[in-house]
Formats: sequence, C-alpha cells, structure tokens
Amino acid sequence: MKEPGKKPSQQLSKKQLKSPIFIIIVVALILVTFQIYTVGPMAKNISYSEFKVLVKEGRVDTCQITSSLIRGNLKDEDVPQKQKEFVTARVEDPDLVKELEAQGVKFAGEYESPWIQTLFFTWIIPIAIFFLIWRFVLKGMGPAGGVMSFGKSKGKLYAQEDLKYTFDDVAGIDEAKAELSEVVEFLKTPHKFTSLGGKIPKGVLLVGAPGTGKTLLAKAVAGEAGVPFFGISGSEFVEMFVGVGAARVRDMFSQADQKAPCIIFIDELDALGKTRGINPLGGHDEREQTLNQLLVEMDGFDSNKGVIIMSATNRPEILDPALLRPGRFDRQIVVDRPDLNGREAILVIHSKGVKLDKDVDNRAIAAMTPGFVGADLANIVNEAALLAARRDKKAVGMAEFEEAIERVMAGLEKKKRLINKKEKEIVAYHECGHALIATFLKTTDEVKKISIIPRGVAALGYTLQLPTEDRYLMTREELIDRISVLLGGRAAEDLIFSEASTGSQNDLEKATEIAKKMVKYYGMSDKLGIVTFEQENRSVFFPGNFGTTKNEYSEETAREIDLEVKRIIDECFLRTKDILSKKKDLLIKLAKILMQKEVIEQKELREILDKENEENTCTDKDK
Repeated sequence: MKEPGKKPSQQLSKKQLKSPIFIIIVVALILVTFQIYTVGPMAKNISYSEFKVLVKEGRVDTCQITSSLIRGNLKDEDVPQKQKEFVTARVEDPDLVKELEAQGVKFAGEYESPWIQTLFFTWIIPIAIFFLIWRFVLKGMGPAGGVMSFGKSKGKLYAQEDLKYTFDDVAGIDEAKAELSEVVEFLKTPHKFTSLGGKIPKGVLLVGAPGTGKTLLAKAVAGEAGVPFFGISGSEFVEMFVGVGAARVRDMFSQADQKAPCIIFIDELDALGKTRGINPLGGHDEREQTLNQLLVEMDGFDSNKGVIIMSATNRPEILDPALLRPGRFDRQIVVDRPDLNGREAILVIHSKGVKLDKDVDNRAIAAMTPGFVGADLANIVNEAALLAARRDKKAVGMAEFEEAIERVMAGLEKKKRLINKKEKEIVAYHECGHALIATFLKTTDEVKKISIIPRGVAALGYTLQLPTEDRYLMTREELIDRISVLLGGRAAEDLIFSEASTGSQNDLEKATEIAKKMVKYYGMSDKLGIVTFEQENRSVFFPGNFGTTKNEYSEETAREIDLEVKRIIDECFLRTKDILSKKKDLLIKLAKILMQKEVIEQKELREILDKENEENTCTDKDK
C-alpha cells in the first residue's frame, strides 16, 4: 500500500532499502558521524601560546590534560553563563600547573591507552569495512559474481509464469511436436507410464539447422507441462580452472532434483560434448572432465522422478558416442527445415502483432522463401515492418515483404554506388544471359526479377529465381540445367563482347561444385560409372580422422575425375552459348531495356517474351 500524499517516486522500495549500495552508504555515514563526535574535535583549535595568554587573562574556566591534547572551556566575556570549547596540542611545560592554580582554573588529567586506539582505528574498523563490502556487494552480484561461487551452476531457472510459450507458438515442425508431446504427458501424469513398468527416456536430443526453433521447442515443452525450466549453454560449464565445470554439473543436477519434476535444457551441447581423445595436445583437459561428470550424472539419477534432460545441437556428428547411447540421450528428434505449409504457419505466428495490408498473402511469401527456417522468416517479417515504417505506411504490404526477402537473399541495395557505362552494360548482358537460359530450359525455376542495382558486398547485379514447390531430390538433367543457368552470364559476355570479365567468379565456383558432386558423390558420370569417391560431410573430429586429408583413390582416378568435371562444364557452356546465339536479338533487346530501367519484374519479362514469340510467329507465317 502506498502512503497517502506521497508520489511513487518519493518512496523507497524494500528492494532499494536492501540493496548493497544503500547499505554501504548508510554504514559510511555512521562511521563519519562516529569520527566527528568521538575522535574529531568539535572545539576551536588554538595554538599553545594563545592558550597561555588566555590562562593569564583568566578566561580559561576548566581544562582536561591528556598526553597529547589539552581540552577545555573558555569564559564568554559578554555572556558569563555561556562557555566556548577549545583544544590545543600539549607542549612540555613545567610551569603549566602552577599557572593554572594561580588563576584558579579547574584542571584534571586523563589517562590514555594508545594501543587500544591504534588497534581500534588501524585494525578493527578497516576489517569491518572490508567484511561489509565482501558481505553485501559481492553477494549482491549473484551466484555468477561471487568469489566462492565458481562451482555453482550458471543455469537460469525460469519460473512457470515466465514460460509463456506453448505448442501453439511453435509451427512448421509438427513431427517434432508430436514426439515431444509424450514427454509432456509423462511430466503431467507420470503414474500412467510407471504403473506399467515403462520408463521415459532420460535425455532428448534436438538436432537441426540453426534457427529451426530447437530452444523455443524446449521452452514450449516446459510451458505445456507446467514445470520449472533450467536453461544453460554448454559453453557455460567450462572454465579455465580445472574442476569447475564438473562442480557446476553436480550443482545443476542437485538443483534440478530439488525442483523435480522439471526440465534441464543444455543449449549448444557440442561445446561440451565433443568426442573425447581428439585434443591434438593430448591430456585430460577441463572440458573432458566436465563431459565425464555429465555422463556420470545422467547415469546416476532416476528419470522417474520427473527430471528430463533436453539438449540442442546442429553438429551431432562430433558428439561423443557415450552421450548418444541408450540410457543417456537415447531419443534424437530431428527439427528439420519447414516445408511450404510449415513456412506459411510460421509466418502467421510471427505476423500476429504486425499490421498487415489486405494484399499480403502468406502462402505466396512462403513459396518465395524455400529453405528458410523460423529465424529467417521472423527476420523477414521484422524487416518488412521496418521498411513500411520508414515509408510512413499504416500497414505492411506485399511490396515490403518482397523487398525484405531480396534484402535477406541478395543483400542491401546500393543505389548510390556509381558504375561506369561499360561495366553497367556488361552486368546487364550477364544477368540477361542468366534469365534467358533459366526461361528456355525446362527444369529450371522461374525468374522472379532481373536487376543491375548493386547489392551486398560485391554483387553488381542479380537474377532472382524462385521455385514453385519444395524439392528434396534432383535428377541429372536438373543438375545439368542448373549448371547451364550459372554459365549463362559468362556465355552472354563471350557472345556479345568476345571476352570475359571477373563477374563470373561466383557462378563458376557454384557450377564447378555441382559438377564435382555429380562425379564424386552422385555417380552421374558415364565414364567413371555409378561409384562414389568420397563420403559427404565427413567429420574430422571422429577418432582416427583427425587431420586426415588423403583421398581414398589413386592419382590416376583423381586425374580422370578432374577431366570428367571439366568435360561437364565445357559441354554445358557450349550448350548455353548455342542457345543464346539463336536468341541473340532477344538478348540485346532485353539488355537494353534492363540498362534503361535497371529492374525487370517477372510480369514484364513475360510480356517481353510473349511479344517476341508473337513477332517470330508472324515472321514465320509471312515466309
């Protein structure tokens, strides 16, 4: 209750009164007051010679003589009843006592013990002040800041009212939610499983690409079950002091056991759980001790108490096998990239608090963002809202979403970057070459936009292609067509200018990479046959593979692979150049339009192509 007549700003809360800084200030004021009233003299400080004069004049009423000071009272000439205090330093004076007796001054001596004063002010008070600072300031810093708290777990305990997430806030990963619903049911009704002799998995490992919603999913499980949630990162266990990480693991499990039923969530498990024995320097380092303690604790506690361990990682291939065996993280749930329907559902969730225009179609936005995860989609919604606010719009429209997608995929638009006329012409023909090849081939994605406005760090132009549906497999023909599209820019430059520029570097890297995978991984080479020569995504952290770079095939085979990759690239380039040679007039026409407008949208590109087809049809009829 607030006191009447007082504003909230005038009142000190209990938290403020108990704060370490407030207490230190109060103690300092008390010490200063003590110093003033006990040690520091309140009387007027006079010289000894002046004191002797006052004695002779009969103005000194009383005085107390110590080993170092003389204190006393002076008679006020104007008001006899009023006295003034004085203090002066004592000087060895044999005649002082006689003079005081002669003037009738009442005096007395005081015995002092110097060692008591020295002990009190030199030792007791400084030690007390230091203790107060240690007691209040360091304690106020919390478990992470205390000197004696290295072994305390840094896990943050989320109260139930802080866990506002449920399964309704998670979309696009329905299979993972269905798997975790069993964990929720166990936390709510454990007797349903234990009565039949069943045991819930001790650990649940969430595996997926960054941004797919692994941490959000873990919080949603705790929110659905209504249990406490301990959240900590794998890197927070390991310190430079040996033994600290293991102590933190013990403390975390001890806290969780007291709060059961609850969930322990270890984010970025790969920072803690890398395969042991791969340290190139050898030795039993701090990280391995921490991992060993985690393995022991996971074996030692009873999951039927209601303590569930959940972890997330995007690098499962480097985890220690002992972590993944039954009895520890014995259930692995893949949190995959969302499909078209999943992306649409995620967009609906992230756009709840955003004012959308009527023309916004979440389905169309989802179709334009293949391969995007939840974090990417949340970023797109935020970027679109910022763009709309920058343009002083009352609602976020489809144009802002499309621009936000381009910004994420191609980089920030740089309209003020000056490009000379020759370079602009080369970029225009380069991008038109990409667009025409993508249009004329059967298996390629549709062209959404052609632009020669620089974006990002080094992109002077770009051709945006968007798939019409999600794809999980690709045929040999589709890979060949994709290489041809990548080589379309280089072929257009060679056809028009009879020379090449450095603008094809990134295209050539991608095309060569696809050709290498066709030969080495996919067995799509007629000459080398259906053989794979390397294992894709092979981790160097597994035992026996540290630092291994040697190919598992002969030098002769390596030469044949290089020749086969070159053959695929050369054939695709000749094919691409042949297509553009037949459509050279259209290439020149499209490039001139692009140089004039700088951007050609999908609708305008279709109109240009349809008009060109009509003209060619009329010409054929006239012939």
